[in-house]
This record gives sequence, C-alpha cells and structure tokens, in this order.
Amino acid sequence: MTGAARQFFILALCYAVAGMVLGIVMAASHDHGEMPTHAHIMVAGWVMSSIFAFFYHLFPAIGASRLARAHFWVQSVSGIVLVVSLFFLLQGNDQIEAITALASFGFLIGMLMFVWNALPVLKAG
Repeated sequence: MTGAARQFFILALCYAVAGMVLGIVMAASHDHGEMPTHAHIMVAGWVMSSIFAFFYHLFPAIGASRLARAHFWVQSVSGIVLVVSLFFLLQGNDQIEAITALASFGFLIGMLMFVWNALPVLKAG
C-alpha cells in the first residue's frame, strides 16, 4: 500500500484501537454514556477509513493524486476533531458543540472529496 491508501489504513487502525479501548472502558465502568462517540470512532473512523484505503489501493493512480492527499488530510483532521469534541460534548461540555458541528461539516466535505475521486471509476463502469 502506498499514498493515500497507506495513510488511510494507518488511520483506520488507530481508530480501531481507540474505539475498542473506549468500548472496554465503557464496559468496565458500566457507563455507556459515550456510546455515540464509540460508534463514530468505529464506523466513521475504522470502517470509512478502511473503505477509503482499499478504494485508493485498488485504484492507485487516483490514490496518488493531489485530491486524494487533500481528502486524507480533510477527512483525518475533521474526523479526529469530531470524535474528540463529541467525547467532551457528551461529558457535559456544551460550549464545544460548535466545534463538533464544524468538524461534522469538515467530515462531510471530506466525504464529498471522496465522491469526486470515485466518480471517474463509476463512470468508467
């Protein structure tokens, strides 16, 4: 794996470990208040980053593009800010809600970048 594929898969592995650790902490404490954070880490982090990684691996020319590199940075920074701010928001820190919302829009922009990258493959059939 090279380029964006490699970066996204490393990110996916980090999300997987973080999500599993949070899940174990919730189970051990019998406090499942962070379930939404756990779900975001596992689905938006581990699953989506893995899908991005394998797409870019299957289409290495697209994965080596500037847009794929930009996609990685937009998706990873906004995703990390999203899950960290969501964690603190669910702890009762309501003043961080605007940051969580902004990170959510950044995450959406990253997804739209991926759609733009995937469209040529879809059009080619």
